[in-house]
Amino acid sequence: MRIVSLNAWGGRVHAPLIRYLAEIDPDVLCLQEVTRTAASRANWLVYRDRGLELPQRANLFDEIAAVLPGHDGFFCPTARGELLDGEDVVLSEFGLATFVRKSLPVIGQALDFVHGSFSADGWGAHPRARNAHCLRLMSYADSFTITIAHMHGLRDLAGKEDTPARRAQVEALVSLVERVRRDNERLIVCGDFNVLPGSETFEVLGKLWLTDLVTSRGFTDTRTSYYEKENRFADYMLVTPEVKVNRFDVVEEPEVSDHRALLVEVG
Repeated sequence: MRIVSLNAWGGRVHAPLIRYLAEIDPDVLCLQEVTRTAASRANWLVYRDRGLELPQRANLFDEIAAVLPGHDGFFCPTARGELLDGEDVVLSEFGLATFVRKSLPVIGQALDFVHGSFSADGWGAHPRARNAHCLRLMSYADSFTITIAHMHGLRDLAGKEDTPARRAQVEALVSLVERVRRDNERLIVCGDFNVLPGSETFEVLGKLWLTDLVTSRGFTDTRTSYYEKENRFADYMLVTPEVKVNRFDVVEEPEVSDHRALLVEVG
């Protein structure tokens, strides 16, 4: 089973991203920063905030669904806010997306907020709301069940250090996983956590016997050349001892975002 986690950056590196996802054809795809704008037929919209101007694909979720026709897609928005189509204001949704190969039945799932709550009338104040999606799958071919969860950790303008909000966030994530997982079956937790490797986030996740593959295997960078700041850790993938890791990579090429994709093949 091939699982990929990636912060899609709103589809800003669009053509390489779509091509990569079609070629890699993951069994489970966990994406953060995904857009959907049902009322717009534009290809590109613009996000503006505090002097930042960032191009966004208007309907990235639908575009990815189109190149993964053998998958069921789940869109999990955190907010609906304003993007710009020229001078016109368009209301767009933003959040997580999960794609699961149709041959892997979803036999349990939970979606909930780990920080804040859904905003229908704007992106909200920083640190903005965040959610997590957790699924329990059955592999007919290998006769096992597995629980997979991912989240987009809150972004604090002050940085990536531990805060009470981040502690509450990971505790909410653990509670979400415990709602879905059964017994001691295989468990994978991944995503853009927006924390540094020494964060107490990992201490809390350790209560589920999770170990991070990024840091434990010597990777020192989960960012691409599109990211020009320091502190180049953001993305993590953790597994329990029940998971047999056949392959793990923090993908350097192609660059499809300002984050690198995390790819694991498990048995």
